[in-house]
Amino acid sequence: MSHTAELIAVGTELLLGNIANTNAQTLSQSLSALGVNVFWHTVVGDNPNRLREALDIARRRADILITTGGLGPTYDDLTKQTVCEAFGKPLILHPGILEDIRVFYESALHVPMPENNTQQAQLPEGCTVFDNPVGTAPGCAFECDGVHVLMLPGPPHEMETMLRRHVEPYLRKLSHEVIVSQDIMTFGMGESSVDELLHEKMAHMTNPTLATYAKPCEVRLRATAKAATEDAARAMLAPVWEMVCETLGDIVYSGDGGGLADCCHGHLIRRGFTLATAESCTGGLVAERMTAIPGASGVYRGGVVSYWTSVKADLLHVPQNLLDTYSPVSAECARAMAEGIRNLTGADLGVSVTGTAGPDPDERGVPVGIVYIGLAAPEGTFCRALDLGRRRRDRIQGLAANHAFDVVRRYLQGLPIEQI
Repeated sequence: MSHTAELIAVGTELLLGNIANTNAQTLSQSLSALGVNVFWHTVVGDNPNRLREALDIARRRADILITTGGLGPTYDDLTKQTVCEAFGKPLILHPGILEDIRVFYESALHVPMPENNTQQAQLPEGCTVFDNPVGTAPGCAFECDGVHVLMLPGPPHEMETMLRRHVEPYLRKLSHEVIVSQDIMTFGMGESSVDELLHEKMAHMTNPTLATYAKPCEVRLRATAKAATEDAARAMLAPVWEMVCETLGDIVYSGDGGGLADCCHGHLIRRGFTLATAESCTGGLVAERMTAIPGASGVYRGGVVSYWTSVKADLLHVPQNLLDTYSPVSAECARAMAEGIRNLTGADLGVSVTGTAGPDPDERGVPVGIVYIGLAAPEGTFCRALDLGRRRRDRIQGLAANHAFDVVRRYLQGLPIEQI
C-alpha cells in the first residue's frame, strides 16, 4: 500500500521568515527514501484555531500527518493539545517521561526543572513515545481512523535525532515500497536546452521519472524510481543514466549529485595531479570551493587572488608589456596568470580566471560578463573565452568559477577544453 504524507510545521517565526523551515526538507528527503509520498507542506502560526483547520484539511487527503514544533513548555506551545482535540485523544501524564525531563535539566543543564515543563510529559493516550535524548520535548505517534499522526519537536537537531531513532523505523513498518533518486549533474547547457533535448523521453516516463532542476550556474537532472527494494529501484535507474549520457554527451559530469569542484577533486586524485589557482574577478571563489572539500590538501597546492594589475605583474610575473598591450582582461593575461601560478607553486595544473564581473565595465571599457579562463598544463597552455552576459555580479562570479572547474575536469578527462 502506498502512503501519502502531509508535513505541518507549527511556529509563527516560520511565517514571519525569522527562521527557515529546514525540517521540511529533511523530513521530505527521509520519507521519499522510505517510499512515502509527500504531497503537501503546510506552515501554521502559533494559533490553535488555524492549526485545527490545517489538521482537518490534512486528515482528509493524507494518511500520515507529521507535525514539527509547538511541543515546548510555554503558553503558545499548543500542538499536542490541538492535535488531541482534533482526533479525540485525551492527554495522559507519563511519570517516566517526566522523570527523564527532570534528569535532563539536573544533569545536562545543572538547574532544577521548571514546573511548566510538566506539560511536556503529557502525551496522547495509547501513543508510541519517542524519547528525546538531546532536548526536553518528547515526540509521539498514534493511529486514529486510518491516519497515523506523528508529533516531533521543532529544533532541527532534536527533530533529526528523533527522525533517525524513532520515526524512520516506525514508518518503515508502514511502507512496502522504496523510492530511490539519482542526481545527474550537467554543466555547459541551459535548462531550456537540456529540457528540449530530453522532453519527449521525459514526457513518456512514469516509473522511473526524470525531471530538470536549474541550480545556480548549472542544471541538475533527478531520476527517481519506486520499487519493492532499493536494489530493484537502482537497477531501474541504470538505463536512465545511460540515456541521459547518450543524449547530452560530455556536459554530463556526475551521477552522484556532487558539484564540479568535487568532480575535479576526484579526477585529480585518480590522475595523481596537483592544482593551483590564480583568480581576479572571482576573488578566491575557486580556491574556496576547492578547499571546502575534505582531503583537498592532497591535490590543491594554493592560490593567489591577483585583484590589482600590479599583483598580476609582481607576484604571478605576468609581463607588464603584455598587460599594457592586451589589458588584464584578455586571453593573453589569462594564459600568463595560469603559467605564473603553476610556476610559483610547482603544481601540475594552473587555472586562472580574469574578467569583468560588474556592475560596470572595467577601466579599459571591457564589458560586464567578459571572462577568460586559462589553464597551464604539461602539454601547453589553453584558454576559454566567455561572454556571460549582463548578469548580476555574483552570478557572473559563480559561472566563471564553474567554468574554471569545467576546464580542469575536461583536461583531466581528455575532452575539448577551450569551447563547450
